[in-house]
Order: sequence, then structure tokens, then C-alpha cells
Amino acid sequence: MSTLHASLKRALEDGHSRDVTDLRDDSDLRGDDSRQTASAAVLIAVTERTRPGVLLTQRPQSMRSHPGQVAFPGGKLDPGEDAITAALREAEEEIALPRTNVRVIGTTDRYVTGTGFDITPVLATVPADLPLTPNPHEVEAWFEVPLDILIARASWTENSAYYRGADRKYLEMDYEGFRIWGVTAGIIANLAARIAPEQANAKLEHG
Repeated sequence: MSTLHASLKRALEDGHSRDVTDLRDDSDLRGDDSRQTASAAVLIAVTERTRPGVLLTQRPQSMRSHPGQVAFPGGKLDPGEDAITAALREAEEEIALPRTNVRVIGTTDRYVTGTGFDITPVLATVPADLPLTPNPHEVEAWFEVPLDILIARASWTENSAYYRGADRKYLEMDYEGFRIWGVTAGIIANLAARIAPEQANAKLEHG
């Protein structure tokens, strides 16, 4: 087990041992929609390097749903799958990330979207500089953002938009031309609520 893996595991366990009251999700956007939610999972893959990064993807502009948006590798659970199995499978399908290279740390706070997906984020570590190959039908590009930038509140801008009869606040960040917002930003914000930047920096500086 790497130092980074052990450090993140302790940080996540510490974070989930305390109450957090301001976690984000979009379940209120469903309104009167009584359709059953669909279970999904995403992989938060942290690279094992001196300054750990997080792997993110950009969806193709040609996709019918959320074209061009930044996302974690992930998708709906297949019958009989749990969240971890689904997250590993989707990462393998989307960016050819071998599941044998993924060291799972655990799951963190679920995020319910306005479109009815109940997403379980799976935190893990992966070796740095793997030769990843995006599936062109699902991924236009992949990139890596330093973990300390992602979980620092100062990195994010809070904006608002009028949606379904009310002003809705959302977080966004521009990282080297990639706009990170929406569900992906919400999942990152929830992770940051569990792993405070100062805690992560202290634990990861020798990782």
C-alpha cells in the first residue's frame, strides 16, 4: 500500500467520522418527478505522484446528453453490480484504465442529480502516467488536475442561474481551458467537505 493510499484512506475515514451539514446534491431539482432513481457510480482516481492529481474526462460535443461537459469516469450500474465494480468497469471502458492498477480506498457521499441518478463516488489511487486511451464514443479528452487545487475553496467561483423558477447557486472552475461545474463540481465540493485542504496537504506532503 502506497503512502498516498494510506494517507487518503485515513483522511477519508476522519472526514466521515464527523458530521457535515452542507453537502451538495440536486435532488430538489426533481420537483414532482416521482420516477425511481437510477444507481450510478464514478471513479475519483488520484494519481500517485509527488503532487497527486485527479483524472477527469470531457464528454464529446456530439453526445446527446451533456455534450462537452467535464466528468469523472463512470455511469449506471449494470444488473448485479455494486458501485465499486461499476466505477472500475466504466473507467476501463472510457479511458482504458486497467482495474488491476486501481487501489480502491472506499466510497464517499452519494450525489442525487436533478435527472434522477443516485451517484456513488469511489475514491481510489492509481499509478501516475498510465498510457490511457479514451474511447472516442464516450470521451473526447482526459486530463489531470492537482488534488490540492480541486479541494481548495479558493479555486472555485460560486455563480447563480435562474432555473425552474428560482435562483440556483453552483460552483465552477476553469482549469487550462476545461470548465468544471455541475454534478462534477458538486461531488468535488462534497469530497472537500470530508477532506479539508489543510488536512490533505499535511497528510499528502510526503506522499
